[in-house]
Amino acid sequence: MLPAFPVSNEMQANPLREGLSNRAMPQPCNVVIFGASGDLTFRKLIPALYNLAADGDLPGAANIIGFARREKTDESWRTELKDTTAKCSRSGLKEEVWGNFSSRIYYHQSEFGDANGYKSLKEKLDALDAKSGTRGNRLFYLSVSPTEYDGILDHLLAAGLTTAGEGSWVRVIVEKPFGTDLATAQELNGIIARGFAEKDTFRIDHYLGKETAQNIMVLRFANSILEPLWNHRYVDHVQITSAETLGVEARGPYYDKSGALRDMVQSHLVQMLCLIAMEPPTSLGADAVRDEKVKVVRALRKLSPEDVGRDIVRGQYAAGSIGGKQVPAYRTEDRVNPKSMTETFVALKMHVDNWRWHGVPFYMRVGKRLAKGGAEIAVQFKEAPGVLFNSAEAPLGPNQLVIRIQPDEGVSLRLQCKVPGSTLRIEPVKMDFHYGTSFGRQSPEAYERLILDAMSGDATLFARRDEVEEAWRYVDAIEHTWHQNPNPPPLCEYSAGSWGPKEAEQLMERDGRTWRRM
Repeated sequence: MLPAFPVSNEMQANPLREGLSNRAMPQPCNVVIFGASGDLTFRKLIPALYNLAADGDLPGAANIIGFARREKTDESWRTELKDTTAKCSRSGLKEEVWGNFSSRIYYHQSEFGDANGYKSLKEKLDALDAKSGTRGNRLFYLSVSPTEYDGILDHLLAAGLTTAGEGSWVRVIVEKPFGTDLATAQELNGIIARGFAEKDTFRIDHYLGKETAQNIMVLRFANSILEPLWNHRYVDHVQITSAETLGVEARGPYYDKSGALRDMVQSHLVQMLCLIAMEPPTSLGADAVRDEKVKVVRALRKLSPEDVGRDIVRGQYAAGSIGGKQVPAYRTEDRVNPKSMTETFVALKMHVDNWRWHGVPFYMRVGKRLAKGGAEIAVQFKEAPGVLFNSAEAPLGPNQLVIRIQPDEGVSLRLQCKVPGSTLRIEPVKMDFHYGTSFGRQSPEAYERLILDAMSGDATLFARRDEVEEAWRYVDAIEHTWHQNPNPPPLCEYSAGSWGPKEAEQLMERDGRTWRRM
């Protein structure tokens, strides 16, 4: 293990000190959750809204309305939500806070295809506007399968629920997946556009709500020691890793149709790459930031079938052991095709073809049933000339900046230092910053920040239509080679509990590099 020494921070001396903020204030509104009886609502959305209320960030006039098929009363739904919120909230549950918060939770029972259900929803929202002073502001959260979007949006339109009154707003939050390829993504975007303008459409990617992901731009553009080095002259390569120890769990039918490339690379990992590789935006406005991210995706080097075979590895986990427990192979998981060719692991070598990143490879890997869980970005700088220390006992290692997305969010920098003593011995040391200890308070959950931004009308951390479609163009070329090429690259096997197939190691070894050990 590398020796570590802490980074001093003014916030440690005064953890209550507030930084400058240009955030727009969230406005009173009614939040309507479609799919209110689903797992996401119970584990993420309601706990996130509760934590906002507990921290004093949720507008006092905000109401939450759950829209689902099952028959429930307001009180029975509140009781169910209380139990799961107590388990899933990062701050636990305080009776006084819950009492006030839950009094603003309502349940609306209706089939998604029942026009009368939307008429009665409009009546309920109008009544809550009059009672609570929510001013006609409405935030619709589509926590449902994309196959439901068409019908829900048609009924919202017919009921007049997508039209904002004077001085009010109506917005929609859409959960991923944003399609399964370019054609379906364009179709979904067209469906949403029937009822909502692009400025009122918030495509949510929870990776962008994580504190460290948000900090990437600050790290780059607010520190003059880093930005001059952030280019092909000084950076050797970049690694982006998202690893899970879990298998597909109860998501077999969904995952078997999706796979790691479409489930993770097209959305989460491409977003991380964009934040690392983008040019400085002209402002912190949503479109200024997203303009620069789109440029990165458009600059990704186009892949021929030969490129896919050489620079991309796909794998599927076999039986193995994780944490001393035997786990089954992917093809024997519940509701997975026993002859499935779906990848549970992908490793890619990518290039951003612009001036800043000329010749710098970006390596990505994502997989299930790996040796350790976590997500991080590692920027490895070029090695210093060794002429001064040729006689050192070990060769000099490169400097490396690691941005930990999860868990233990933070940033570390590896440097070379002399070991105390009469001989010249050099070893790497690590300067380490942890969000949990440096600022004296918990980081908000990703959904907390993203829901609050949607209430504020700030789309900076949400994917724009062109960004989504450009990412699908890149991924479609890979999928086409895998599934429609007469001679597709092999699907490699790896043991559960390993770091993926040996071919992923060889991908790096060909370039004289290795994957960073997490």
